[in-house]
Amino acid sequence: MQQKWLKTTEVEVASNKLSFYIETIEVNQLSPLAFFAAGEKDYKGKRFFWQNREKTLTIVGLGQAIVFENRGNHQRFDEIEQKWKELTRNIVMEEQESQPILFGGFTFDPDNRELGEWDEFPQSYFTVATFQLIKKHEKTYVSIHLITEQQNSAALFDELRDERDRLIHAAQVKELKTYEKPEICSIHERNKDNYFQAVEKVTNLIRQKEADKVVIARSLELAFKNQPSSPQVIYQIMNEQPESFLFGLERDHLLFFGATPERLVKVKKQYAYSACVAGSIKRGKTAEEDKRLGEQLLNDSKNLKEHQYVVEMIEKTFKKLCEEYRVPKRPKLLKIRDIQHLYTPVEGKLYNDATILQLVKYLHPTPALGGVPRNKALEMIRKYEKMNRGLYAGPIGWMDADGNGEFVVAIRSAALIDDKAYLYAGGGIVADSNPMTEYEETLVKFRPMLRALGGQFNE
Repeated sequence: MQQKWLKTTEVEVASNKLSFYIETIEVNQLSPLAFFAAGEKDYKGKRFFWQNREKTLTIVGLGQAIVFENRGNHQRFDEIEQKWKELTRNIVMEEQESQPILFGGFTFDPDNRELGEWDEFPQSYFTVATFQLIKKHEKTYVSIHLITEQQNSAALFDELRDERDRLIHAAQVKELKTYEKPEICSIHERNKDNYFQAVEKVTNLIRQKEADKVVIARSLELAFKNQPSSPQVIYQIMNEQPESFLFGLERDHLLFFGATPERLVKVKKQYAYSACVAGSIKRGKTAEEDKRLGEQLLNDSKNLKEHQYVVEMIEKTFKKLCEEYRVPKRPKLLKIRDIQHLYTPVEGKLYNDATILQLVKYLHPTPALGGVPRNKALEMIRKYEKMNRGLYAGPIGWMDADGNGEFVVAIRSAALIDDKAYLYAGGGIVADSNPMTEYEETLVKFRPMLRALGGQFNE
């Protein structure tokens, strides 16, 4: 271990005098997943994992220095931002240092009242880890975060140092083990008949001009012979979906994880980057078939129309929050292992007072996951979808004290609760949608998480 430094600052949060102690060390040869797994016994239910699509940034959190959550609150984005600003107001970090990361997510729809696997989950859930690992451009840093009202915390901080060293040692000595895929006992298509009915009803309403587009999703329930572990499933998605954003967020006995192709927004030094990802088709079995399918997608009027809804909404948001921005005129293809999408990158220079969570608030849900017009589409989803999406299709990601961060749209995802997993997939319904075609599209979108969990559909 090398390059040791200590930062201490005092902040006031909700009228309580809190001290925020930070210490960071650089560590050689430390696997982020092994560090995550080292917390299995003592920090299960209080961990997170993140890796960006470019593989230039991996973040792992063990334990909770502080938790921010709220329920049923339409000011939830502003509330999280306010709490984070209060907590970090006095933190001054050097450019090369690892900043404290706030990691978490917002549920898709705080007004959804359907009962199910998300009953206990708040509408916003964010945490600063007690032990934070950041691997950035091949350098790895481990930080201790202690947020406390105690005036004299030296003894407690010494205990945290010992624990940090134990976790690093465990991760380095055991090194990264390989994990077998879980063994599935059963796969249940939940509310399958209702899904077909929902697509039919919504298609008819769209033909009657009640909306332009509505995304209808459904879920699978998997049961396992033995309870899978969080490191086990994250290992699988790292191996199987390396070209996607990877995430895992634990709360109590729930792990929400996924491999999404879709960035909602990234902010770096007041520059914002988003991506319109809407419209999809399967990959081909040969390069020739793959190219033909891609060209078919690029010229498909239904998919191009769906894509344009997203482009227009993201452009409108960037116009509101950016002093300048750029939007390409035509989409290109984004190809990942099981599926290819229409893709349009958008970027802009934010106004000085604009923030990443303001972007998240205005962008969510995009027409790719909600519909057009937004509020009418959400009404129809609540009425006809008959499930609670929870964090599925919601924004999940991180930010630091300087306002940098990245949020993705949590698709290609699943919730693991004890010995069951719930997989989610949906598609955009428009006037010429066909229930069976939409159903088959969800099968393609289920495939990444299903395969990671040891299952497959018979084709």
